Amino acid sequence: MDGYGQPAPGTEAGDGPPEQPGTGRTGHRRWPARAGVTAGVLALLAGGTVWLLRDEVFRPFGDPRACAGSTTALPKVIEAGGVPLPADASDVRYVTGEGTARVSFLTDRLPDFLHRAGLVPQDARPLDGRHGSAYALGTDETERPAGLCGPALRGPAWSYLTTGPGPAVDILVERSPFAPDAFRSPARVSAAFGVS
Repeated sequence: MDGYGQPAPGTEAGDGPPEQPGTGRTGHRRWPARAGVTAGVLALLAGGTVWLLRDEVFRPFGDPRACAGSTTALPKVIEAGGVPLPADASDVRYVTGEGTARVSFLTDRLPDFLHRAGLVPQDARPLDGRHGSAYALGTDETERPAGLCGPALRGPAWSYLTTGPGPAVDILVERSPFAPDAFRSPARVSAAFGVS
């Protein structure tokens, strides 16, 4: 409309979007603002979600078991001390660097793993003091090696070090706080070994 209430030259009455009462604006002029606000809100939500999940989204090598800072990918079947982790190993995490790997996992099959790794003879009790020693970690105190992500190992703990031939491995294991001759069930294990 021109200033005198007549249709503007080149337009007919009824052409274009309807006017919004009392605003002098048309419906087509509001959608870019609404779209911009919606896009901004969606971008903030997406950015916040990525920031919260950054450790899960950006794992090294695309491996959800690898912790940030790892320099070498470990194979799908991880071997510590020359033997695969127990079949029931869960919550597996690892960090690698400077030719070593530190792996953390939960298992209920610890005695078998210790026998297969050559840390405890088949006929020996795993916590007898001849094939390992108490580790200086009090009941419910926690320790996580530098760079290793995931839950920390809880005390009391027991330490095993390789002494014979074969691949070297150092293992820390959660002991039961109630039964000194037993492991927690399941027990968290932290194993350190060389990688190439």
